[in-house]
Amino acid sequence: MHIKPFKEFKKDKIGVAGLMLILLLITTAILAPVIAPHDPWDYSAPAFQPPSWEHPLGTNDIGYDIYSELVWSLRTSILFGIAVAAIACTIGLVLGVSAALIGGMYDMVVMRIADALLAIPTIMILILIAAYFKPSTTVLIIALSLVLWQTTARGVRAQTLSLKTKLYVKAAKNAGAPTSYIMYRHVMPELFPLYAMGFVTKARIAVFMEAGLSFLGIFDPTTKSLGIMMSYAMRYLYLDVWFNWLLPPVIALSLLIISLGFISYAIEEIFDPRLRRNNATPI
Repeated sequence: MHIKPFKEFKKDKIGVAGLMLILLLITTAILAPVIAPHDPWDYSAPAFQPPSWEHPLGTNDIGYDIYSELVWSLRTSILFGIAVAAIACTIGLVLGVSAALIGGMYDMVVMRIADALLAIPTIMILILIAAYFKPSTTVLIIALSLVLWQTTARGVRAQTLSLKTKLYVKAAKNAGAPTSYIMYRHVMPELFPLYAMGFVTKARIAVFMEAGLSFLGIFDPTTKSLGIMMSYAMRYLYLDVWFNWLLPPVIALSLLIISLGFISYAIEEIFDPRLRRNNATPI
């Protein structure tokens, strides 16, 4: 039985709450140049100023406006998560579908590479890359994408192997359609649920890892980041700055991860037969 995913998603209160929250955060990130009262790199203000009308969250140890730094850091986290999720899921989708359709040695090599990446802790790879090469944000996005595609590829491959038995796929193959045509015309449209779940999950992982690397001090120091804000704020807890400097990035990061988690749960509940509700709306 097919379902109407958008109608089912609107019925899921958790999913709707997550979507509204992520839209609010994305809107805040997009409007960062407008709603930030100061240049996030302007350190002309006195250090450790308490919250005021001019500086809603005060200033940090250098003189940066904390509120302006917060909204720009949120923008970095969201862009980082979207970029990693898009690249990793696209790689996984293409490799998973092609492995299932081509088969043979190509299938075996792709799956063994995926197994090897699954056996290696992703965070250790990123820490080594960041510690020894001091890469830019772009390089870290590419590096993380190259180690996060494997779960999507495995799921897509399994689903594609099932789709290969469908009559319309066999008919296209018997009619002489090339593998690339079958992949993009008949198989990939059916894989949207897996791509959607993978995208949200990987975006959440990427946001968390970016914050973690930033907190450890091995992210690009020229970029505003929630993790960097938390790392610097921790150094001055003895000055009682936790409520205006440490707490805001913690809340922003938590809300971002929670919203992605809500959306991921709702999508999985809609498309996973084991979790699907009995009142799913049939087409």
